[in-house]
Amino acid sequence: MSRIGKMPIAIPDGVTVTLNDNVITVKGPKGTLEKTLNPNVTVKIEDKVIKVEVTDEKFGNLHGLTRTLIHNMVEGVTNEFTRALQINGVGYRAQKQGTKLVMNLGYSHQVIMEAPAGITFDVPDANNIIVRGIDKEVVGQTAAVVRSKRPPEVYKGKGIKYVEEHIRRKEGKTGKK
Repeated sequence: MSRIGKMPIAIPDGVTVTLNDNVITVKGPKGTLEKTLNPNVTVKIEDKVIKVEVTDEKFGNLHGLTRTLIHNMVEGVTNEFTRALQINGVGYRAQKQGTKLVMNLGYSHQVIMEAPAGITFDVPDANNIIVRGIDKEVVGQTAAVVRSKRPPEVYKGKGIKYVEEHIRRKEGKTGKK
């Protein structure tokens, strides 16, 4: 039995959870999420609490995973998920044009990204990007795609990095002796 999987999920006020066979739908103030669950996992909704159980112990690896996925759905429709990115480098900057993110990253052209469905980009200043959305998986994937447009390099630290990420810097070449 998974310790995480055994924990019940409280359903906050304003959130409705419906279960149709293996499809769980979570509706809240921020939006609606839907996910198809594995048939070897049973989900029970009782008195504002969701409980996850597995049919057989050999599927125990799905116990904690399913519980966490459902918890992230409930969390996402009440409070959005965010991922903050920071741009470092001379002349590197970002700006928002409608739903698009336009970045100058030292290439001969601008890098333009369209926001996926359910995702919004916030650009509080030219060197910071905030990715927002209700689906944690899509927010993380979108932030990773933005970061991959110019990953941080280790000599000068130029590029796009997560705000909480620490870049281990390397020392450059030394002159001849």
